[in-house]
Amino acid sequence: MLKRMIIVLGAALLFACQPQDVQQNTSQSEPQPLKVKAVVVTMFEIGEDEGDKPGEFQLWKERQQLTKRYPFPQSHHDIFANKDTGVIGIVTGMGTAKATAAIMALGLDPRFDLTQAYWLVAGIAGIDPADGTIGSAVWADYLIDGDLAHQIDAREIPEQWSTGYFPLFANAPYPADVNSSKTHHKPAGEVYKLNASLSQWAFNLTKGIVLQDTDAMVELRNQYSEHPAAMAAPKVMQGDHLAASTFWHGKLLNQWANDWTAFWTDGEGNFVTSGMEDTGSYQAMQYLDAAGKADKTRFMVLRTASNFTMQPPGLTAAENLEMESSQAGYAGMQPALEAAYVVGSAVVDELVNKWSKYQTQPPQSDK
Repeated sequence: MLKRMIIVLGAALLFACQPQDVQQNTSQSEPQPLKVKAVVVTMFEIGEDEGDKPGEFQLWKERQQLTKRYPFPQSHHDIFANKDTGVIGIVTGMGTAKATAAIMALGLDPRFDLTQAYWLVAGIAGIDPADGTIGSAVWADYLIDGDLAHQIDAREIPEQWSTGYFPLFANAPYPADVNSSKTHHKPAGEVYKLNASLSQWAFNLTKGIVLQDTDAMVELRNQYSEHPAAMAAPKVMQGDHLAASTFWHGKLLNQWANDWTAFWTDGEGNFVTSGMEDTGSYQAMQYLDAAGKADKTRFMVLRTASNFTMQPPGLTAAENLEMESSQAGYAGMQPALEAAYVVGSAVVDELVNKWSKYQTQPPQSDK
């Protein structure tokens, strides 16, 4: 009888322990998430990822040896990684909606540990000829959204208005103060301020890089005779970025972009580059940061100028846009793609090669 009880008790103990042991063995067999050091965020690729005319992603994939493919059906494009360096590259797709969804999907993907990753947006943009020229690379402090707004058709706006496009909370352009007691409004997605110290550090690291220049670029920029900055050689610089899913163009909208940026930044920001996606990407970063999945203070935006945001003297906005959209394309397109990699990779390589220094403490710069 005693012998039978011992056998039954032993079997019960074995049964009780078995699920825990199975669970432990299962967890030990599951692959650990890739510890990501840097995420390169691009927005489009023209054709294939390698071997043809490059878009924003191709140079990164080839030169950073992003050979490990991670299927990513929940977004626009598969993810590619260099598992040895901890660098991954994504293509979000064009527009705010796709960028927001892509960054959020990546941030929630259990295959990646992004808690200490640095994020670098590396994409082309239009540039205000009052501030710079094609082929230049621009580090941003402010991201301003150009989609959240009221709009009245230009044919119906009051004569005294400068624009029919004005803030959601307002009844006309522009209230005296975005945060005034009269409006009782706080920005809700219209403007974001990045980690200025990190942006300054990235600029200081890269400001001496010589950027590509071509005869076609010289010919185009010489048309902007009223803008000395547009006629100068391309360089690494600083300036703020306006993101709007509508591809706008022309002298009047360029003035709107400057006014819009000044308004939302209380005069601290300066509109320099125009693109589509970055306010959406950073909105996702804010949510991921709140969830403990990413660190929004490690997010950088580098935009390189493929074209001007307005026409030169002697052309209308429509004529210039048609010329840029022709088969010849943008004179600054390929140099801008090259600048995005050359300048951006200097930052990525610095972070990765000195990971022991920057893993827990982001680089800082006073000025």
